[in-house]
Amino acid sequence: MWIIMAVLSAVFAGITTILAKCGINNTDSDIATAVRTIVVLAFSWLMVFIVGSAHTITELDPRSILFLILSGAATGLSWICYFKALSMADVNKVVPVDKSSTILTVLLAIMLFGETHNLGIKLVGTALIAVGVFMMIEKKDVTVTENKKGWLIYAGGAAVFAALTSILAKVGITGVESNLGTAIRTGVVLVLAWVIVFGKGKHKQIGSIDKRELVFICLSGIATGASWLCYYYAIQNGVVSVVVPIDKMSILITVAFSYIFLKEKLTKKSAAGLALMSIGTLAMTVFV
Repeated sequence: MWIIMAVLSAVFAGITTILAKCGINNTDSDIATAVRTIVVLAFSWLMVFIVGSAHTITELDPRSILFLILSGAATGLSWICYFKALSMADVNKVVPVDKSSTILTVLLAIMLFGETHNLGIKLVGTALIAVGVFMMIEKKDVTVTENKKGWLIYAGGAAVFAALTSILAKVGITGVESNLGTAIRTGVVLVLAWVIVFGKGKHKQIGSIDKRELVFICLSGIATGASWLCYYYAIQNGVVSVVVPIDKMSILITVAFSYIFLKEKLTKKSAAGLALMSIGTLAMTVFV
């Protein structure tokens, strides 16, 4: 079941990126992140009440709460970096860099959680993913917004914080119902996102958000909520060093949709890199 949930997480995550890209053509990425987090929070708490785990919040130990908060903060920073990068460059360039968080996550899971089963396969798979990411980053072919060429720094920051998110969440969600854990983390993300919006004085732009883009932002929030619920169920019940690579294969869906809806094409080199990332992930999944 946890592998199925990891796959569903990847599907929803892939859809999220395309919807989010459509919602930040003219809308500031920080504002978009803050607005969509409201949707994710509402979706998360709806699921908490559906499964009936709200009453267990009083039973959480301080350690779990601390790590859930830290995980939420890391998620918020990852989102802010990720959507800033998306607003500056092509989806097909930003996403592979973000997915490189898989490499750091797998290595940390091996060192911290002792997930050494089939270690050789995991290391080979991770190496293939690393080579694939490198091949997909073709700076000379990146379409960037005028005078905004720092997309790679933001995408790299998103990857680092995403890796920290998974590790911190694994610790914090132990013994916590996964839907409740997701809802608590989302609350932290919401606070962080709006602090940044008000801190930068961008709240004055909220009333001028394009209605069409607002719809896409909200839809991306719903897709994110669904992805998170599946992902943290898988994280709680499965093997982190396997769940994360499966989740990161949302890149296949993202690339497909970016070609269909955004007309972004892959070069032969990028396609080969994507194939290596897929092979590396499948190897770790099949030999779990």
